[in-house]
Amino acid sequence: MPDHSIHIEVPKGKKVYFSSDNHLGAPDAHSSRPREMRFLAWLNEVQKDAVAVFLLGDLFDFWFEYKTVVPKGFVRILGKLAELSDSGIPIYFFVGNHDLWMKDYFKTELGIKVFHEPQAFHLGSHRFFIGHGDGKGPGDKGYKRMKKVFTSPFFQWLFRWVHPDIGVRFAQYLSVKNKLISGNEDREFLGEDQEWLAQYAKRKLAQTHYDYFIFGHRHLPMTIDLGQGATYINLGDWITHFTYATYDGTSAKLLRP
Repeated sequence: MPDHSIHIEVPKGKKVYFSSDNHLGAPDAHSSRPREMRFLAWLNEVQKDAVAVFLLGDLFDFWFEYKTVVPKGFVRILGKLAELSDSGIPIYFFVGNHDLWMKDYFKTELGIKVFHEPQAFHLGSHRFFIGHGDGKGPGDKGYKRMKKVFTSPFFQWLFRWVHPDIGVRFAQYLSVKNKLISGNEDREFLGEDQEWLAQYAKRKLAQTHYDYFIFGHRHLPMTIDLGQGATYINLGDWITHFTYATYDGTSAKLLRP
């Protein structure tokens, strides 16, 4: 079976960083600004020793790329990501359910690789399986129904005909108010046997061995031993927990401020 994983060396003294679920702009731009500045400070800090940065989706609470328009705001974050990328630090972005309609803006303007599905990586001496996590495993049924609608080319074509001032405001309202879209319906720990992303990871393990499964989406930081030498890490969020993960070539760890 061919190996389609992406290989990244992790030299001594360097680290790989993982972050997810910032939801910048929620519930409004003013309330989101302190969280934006906190994340900007984190990016400034990781720039010192990062060999790569993984952003696992929902960086924004809403994102839609018209052909000539992108949502207003977040200039400091976008500028910092461009600076990191230009300095030679690769950034890997995994589309989440809130930035589902991301196209090529990050790639063409910021030099960031964008993934719409989970991807295998060789980081240092370990195998990783990385993604946002939405729609995976046996749960998340409400969102799975919504995703079929949102990813429909016809629905996206219709939305493009709505003026951005109207379309963006309407989508932001739905994103904050509708729990099926926002993914906030369940932030309770379900137990190791019931966490649906852990179940998804175990099914992947039956096919291919990975040392680490890294996901976001659940807004709940957790580390679960899957057995067989594999570990599932959920990154939590930058709304309540402000958690992230690192990998130093030896092990991956979930960290809290």
